[in-house]
Amino acid sequence: MEKILIIEDDEDIRNILRIYLEAESFEILEAENGAKAMEHINKQLDLVILDLMLPDLDGLMICKHIRKKYHYPIIMLTAKDADRDKILGLSYGADDYITKPFNPLEVVARVKAQLRRYKEYSENTVDMDTIYYKGLILNKKSKKVSINGSEIKLTPTEFKILEVLLEKKGEVLSGEELFHLIWEDDYYSKSTNTVTVHIRNLREKMGDSFEKPEYIKTVWGVGYIIED
Repeated sequence: MEKILIIEDDEDIRNILRIYLEAESFEILEAENGAKAMEHINKQLDLVILDLMLPDLDGLMICKHIRKKYHYPIIMLTAKDADRDKILGLSYGADDYITKPFNPLEVVARVKAQLRRYKEYSENTVDMDTIYYKGLILNKKSKKVSINGSEIKLTPTEFKILEVLLEKKGEVLSGEELFHLIWEDDYYSKSTNTVTVHIRNLREKMGDSFEKPEYIKTVWGVGYIIED
């Protein structure tokens, strides 16, 4: 489920956007001011809808701050309709611009278009040594992993487990299958918890919740999966 952050001080506007976007199966986060927005932008987001005029922080500054680390789409939302403001917003890194008042269906259409374009861009710029997934970047050559711009330090085994699960996105892999793929050893004992321990450590380093994991999910009685 793609996650969208709405940064808007008008509660009625936030509510109408949330209703329409949730109807399209998007997960919605909300921020009524810039300070609250800053608490959310480091989370695993897929798109931001950003009001230009906020009661505390300038929307343009928030846009600029996001662009220092993240590449997900930003749609500016503002009551201003001057060309100068549109150009300024785009120059700070916004991908699209919608003027109030607006048709909620148009916002939904713009959101879908931006997400589709972003996905296509990411897929087309991936090289053979790099895997991208929901803000996560794994480089096979440098053996580095980052999530939303922040590098995480993994052991060689943790790196290999994550690499295998990403390469086999959408497949449930049992502990035994992971063991053979990673250790390339025929010996495997049903009583071993080696894979389980490495998965737990990997989740902790990635900040992946056990109850609501964003990346590695457990399929009880079967194994582990990173969903496609």
